[in-house]
Amino acid sequence: MIFDTLIERITMTQAPICVGLDTSFSYLPESLKKGAEDEKDRAKAIVKFNRAIVDAVCDIVPAVKVQIAYYEALGTAGMKAFKKTCEYAKEKGLIVIADAKRNDIGATAAQYAQAFLSEEALFPCDLLTVNGYLGTDGVAPFLEEAKKSDKGVFVLVKTSNPSSGELQNLKLEDGRTVYECMGDMVKMWGEGTEGKYGYSRAGAVVGATYPAEAAALRSRLPHTFFLIPGYGAQGGNAEMLKTCFHAGGMGGIVNNSRGILCAHQKRGGDPAEAARAATLDMKKDILSVLGEICAK
Repeated sequence: MIFDTLIERITMTQAPICVGLDTSFSYLPESLKKGAEDEKDRAKAIVKFNRAIVDAVCDIVPAVKVQIAYYEALGTAGMKAFKKTCEYAKEKGLIVIADAKRNDIGATAAQYAQAFLSEEALFPCDLLTVNGYLGTDGVAPFLEEAKKSDKGVFVLVKTSNPSSGELQNLKLEDGRTVYECMGDMVKMWGEGTEGKYGYSRAGAVVGATYPAEAAALRSRLPHTFFLIPGYGAQGGNAEMLKTCFHAGGMGGIVNNSRGILCAHQKRGGDPAEAARAATLDMKKDILSVLGEICAK
């Protein structure tokens, strides 16, 4: 099962880290920007940059997260760049999370699932972010496809953005918050799909920037694996995100995008080398709080 594989690679690398390839053209060094006059040139430059980053980190992290918006902004050329980036990361042995936050119902949701999660998916990935706030019929088609191809989903539960509480922290009549209700639904959707380490095929997106809410969700969702955004540029730190994990450092993977992609802008030197150094610094920071990662 995909989360078993992810856990084993986290344990092997001792890095519950996902490198976010949310690659804006503006993040690239001047040497790659030079001569890129249109969308096709910029997309090619982004792929070249992404491949260098993947080469630099593929032996020290288990996964990458590729944010589709940065590629859609470049049109057809950008979508080709997204596909090539996912393919290259998989060739290098990384688990690929497509951060597309797909959200629809019925037949339309099934088409999204086909594009990302089927065995014949045009966009090769292992996990897909999904917005579950349309309810069960907005998530079921993704999980059905994921089961067929041994893939998985991360459902938005408590997101890391500053205004997430406008909706997600509202109280329901039964006393739960909206995010707790969504967490309980993710738990229900994943029941019966647990792998050998006890985590279901339905994961949850839980931001590092809200440690109290993360702690509440961790206790409610013992069998749910967390994708944890918000570290670094969004203000989250290792001490804040520890509430997302179980004992032994299990149960989550922390994303970092700008802090790794843009490391060369602060450190200087080769962008790939700077990205690797930033990733190793992040690993040291997280392990200083979590301790050794042990699969149980």
